[in-house]
Amino acid sequence: MSDKIIPIGKRNPNLPFHPAVRAGDFIYVSGQVPKDEAGNMCCGNIEEETRSTLEALRRILQLDGADLSDVVKVTVYLADARNFGRYNKIFGEYFPDGRISRTTVEARAVIECKIEMDAVAYKPRS
Repeated sequence: MSDKIIPIGKRNPNLPFHPAVRAGDFIYVSGQVPKDEAGNMCCGNIEEETRSTLEALRRILQLDGADLSDVVKVTVYLADARNFGRYNKIFGEYFPDGRISRTTVEARAVIECKIEMDAVAYKPRS
């Protein structure tokens, strides 16, 4: 790995990537699914899974001193587009000013969950 790309978080030995990487002033968070702090899946309704997934993003960003307020782009994968309105309401609670860029698509995840998200944050090194 290039010395300009810094891994963030502990890599699962069974997966060929890190939870996030820093490249300059940007942090790229890998796709996150609804998991608790121990890494256990948190299955529930779309509202619960959306909150859990956003909290997983928050935890990873915090490992490098960033937070959701530093996020500039989110890509969301919904297993069922009919859940859009319900997920969008929760998403808006986490990003109330709407100052980020977002893409939402309908796509099945490779594991059983209703939602997956990845994110890009801008957090210059001090």
